[in-house]
Amino acid sequence: MKHSLSFQPFLISLFMISTLSANAKEYPVYHRTIKVDGINIFYREAGDPAKPALLLLHGFPSSSHNFRTLIPLLKDDFHLLAPDYPGFGFSDMPPMSAFDYTFDNYSRYIEKFLQLKGVQQCSMYFFDYGAPVGMRIIQRNPAILEHLIIQNGNLYAEGLSDILKSYRKNIDENTEASRAKVYQAFELDYTKFEYLHGVSDPSKIAPEAYQLDQLLMDRPGNKEIQYQLKYDYRFNIAEYPQWQQTLRKLAPKVLIVWGENDPVFLKPGALAFKKDMPDSEIHFYPTGHFALEEYVVEIAERIRVFLKANY
Repeated sequence: MKHSLSFQPFLISLFMISTLSANAKEYPVYHRTIKVDGINIFYREAGDPAKPALLLLHGFPSSSHNFRTLIPLLKDDFHLLAPDYPGFGFSDMPPMSAFDYTFDNYSRYIEKFLQLKGVQQCSMYFFDYGAPVGMRIIQRNPAILEHLIIQNGNLYAEGLSDILKSYRKNIDENTEASRAKVYQAFELDYTKFEYLHGVSDPSKIAPEAYQLDQLLMDRPGNKEIQYQLKYDYRFNIAEYPQWQQTLRKLAPKVLIVWGENDPVFLKPGALAFKKDMPDSEIHFYPTGHFALEEYVVEIAERIRVFLKANY
């Protein structure tokens, strides 16, 4: 009898491991590429395609790698797609002479990506650059949007930091010294700053995240691409009022999960969504720009509850 009692915890553990293994086998995370107008777009995919789709749109200086810990936490309930923009992550990086590195063009490639994947409707997760990319898709095809999740993705003047304003000022000056100041944003010190500033516990931030971003940004020609995107960001700001009007008209269900110590996109930018979508659900976390690096479990649970309540 004593032997059978000691054996019971082992059987329970074995059952739990088998169950977890079965789930993992059923919904693995895939790392794939697909050609969009001749360009290889790398993307991460997980979950049942018959379930509600969630498009994860990354920012600067990251890639779909930013969602590496979020995807496994949501893959049993949703169909997740996280593409890398050209010049980011593991997508192709065509030379600037062969590709138009603008947010408008990115949005068109992601829209074609969704068409190739057979996605006609989806919820969207905006992070950083993902906000202007996603909003351009919605502007052209409002029916595509089901629900909206925003994590440090700005659409309001209130959210613009002095860091962002300095980019435009220095680019407009267009001197050797002013250009050099912008290029500092493409070096490891600044990449680490974006990951570590405002976090609750720096030891929770995986160093391979910012090191990978930097290695990819150090590829020949990539910093020129990033400079072009910093220039192009002014056209996003010009579109803010139109995007706000679109969201007022569509009135989607909105979940905002925001690192409140973000030095790039400020907390007032999150609160500003309430002006146009007063029913927005907002949760702040005591961390910085890359909120998923520190609070992915908490954010994943907010997303799960939010989406399940609204589908």
